Amino acid sequence: MKALPLFLLAQLCSASLVPEREKDPEYWRGQAQETLRDALRLQRLNQNVAKNLILFLGDGMGVSTVTAARILKGQLQNRKGEESLLEMDKFPYVALAKTYNTNAQVPDSAGTATAYLCGVKANEGTVGVSAGVTRDRCNTTKGQEVTSILRWAKDAGKAVGIVTTTRVTHATPSAAYAHSANRDWYSDGEMPPDALEGGCKDIARQLVENIPDIEVILGGGRKYMFPKNASDVEYPHEDKHRGTRLDRRDLIQAWHDVKPPGKVAKYVWHRRDLLALNLSRVDFLLGESQHPRGGMWAAKGGRKGGDGGGRGCKAGKGRAMEGDGGRGGRWRAVLGTAGGRIDHGHHEGKAKQALHEAVELDRAIGLAARLTSPQDTLSVVTADHSHVFTFGGYTPRGNPIFGLAPMQSDVDRKPFTSILYGNGPGYKIVAGERENVSAVDFAHADYQAQSAVPLRQETHGGEDVAVFARGPMAHLLHGVHEQNYIPHAMAYAACIGSNRAHCNNAAAAARPAPATVLLPFLALLFLLC
Repeated sequence: MKALPLFLLAQLCSASLVPEREKDPEYWRGQAQETLRDALRLQRLNQNVAKNLILFLGDGMGVSTVTAARILKGQLQNRKGEESLLEMDKFPYVALAKTYNTNAQVPDSAGTATAYLCGVKANEGTVGVSAGVTRDRCNTTKGQEVTSILRWAKDAGKAVGIVTTTRVTHATPSAAYAHSANRDWYSDGEMPPDALEGGCKDIARQLVENIPDIEVILGGGRKYMFPKNASDVEYPHEDKHRGTRLDRRDLIQAWHDVKPPGKVAKYVWHRRDLLALNLSRVDFLLGESQHPRGGMWAAKGGRKGGDGGGRGCKAGKGRAMEGDGGRGGRWRAVLGTAGGRIDHGHHEGKAKQALHEAVELDRAIGLAARLTSPQDTLSVVTADHSHVFTFGGYTPRGNPIFGLAPMQSDVDRKPFTSILYGNGPGYKIVAGERENVSAVDFAHADYQAQSAVPLRQETHGGEDVAVFARGPMAHLLHGVHEQNYIPHAMAYAACIGSNRAHCNNAAAAARPAPATVLLPFLALLFLLC
């Protein structure tokens, strides 16, 4: 049994694994000194008023996912990977957020969204309401509604937007505008009779009615906006994409109807329509594909044309910044973008999908960093929760992140992949034994990594998540915080919400801003994520 560790030690120490420059101690000393100089510069705190706020939310992007995505990013660039930097890694301030819900040690995306958007911890399965609301009980909702940072920004005259790779009525974005005792009440067709009779509104209706002047909404889930059995514009012959609304309302038309006279509101359902818009002449933009789950991935980890959701998320990189805000000056806005399919990939045990999604989200973060200034834009990157995802096995430097560990199990004498899950659909027994991964294509995008416990869907993890911050007042995000602290710190930086006394002399904070320069920026993020 001693031969295995000795072999592994020899492999880890092999000179071929170590880049030549890293053999020189001066390389590491120089790197550390450069990092020290950067840290010393942070002593000059950026206390400007944040004219713009950007929140990037990687749904399910726990610390292990961030690390694995960093390695993947480097390996996609033909590097070893471990030494790479994600765009979020370049943010100077990092904190940890405690993710538990008020009634759950391991949280769900609804209760966490209420925390990091509304500043209040809540019960699992509920959105935009306090912990006084019990899941599924409509009659506990009244008087327990809590508002989000998006509402605070609107009240301060800012332009706001939501961009997501999930349906826009999903738990993650819906806490920005909705108040619901159940995260799954997407339309009235998903609500029980007692909730309808009790006067509770479905989430899609709240999207249109609660904050009707959201400048940008981009995501999936359009079937919840149309009457029951109405044919889908893109998939007219597929029953699963038909409308779901029992009230027979067309919420897209309702969205148009509430816009002020003289304002230009555009609805798009396909990527080509979005690319065709002159965004500098649009005041309000609603883009809804079908629910972007499924059919999105090709065998090498790239996206397929898919089922409508993917069509809004692929290309057109330079196009969206056309126009320079002809309707008025620099944008002052609050916007949120969600990489929701990281979570979907993990739930399905498909680590390749989850990690590629994390890399795509990071591209959007980098784009935003290039298009904004840390002098007036506070950018925050975080996750709602983690997953029971891990990678290990004493892999050598540069080991393919989706590859095998360099050793076999000393129990069943079979190989195993570095990436594993604590539970999930990857649990497979063949002839009474653990499946031999060398007999399957573990590099395939749809490969489900092995798990310790069999479940149809892998679960969330309960550990803290990272919070990365850059820009005005970013230093307020430090140490270990309750997750609901995040929007309070962001609001303080932008002089919105309840903490505005320090902004009395900051005249710029009170001026409302046009949305027209926000529109192309948000559209570009959507095309990239």
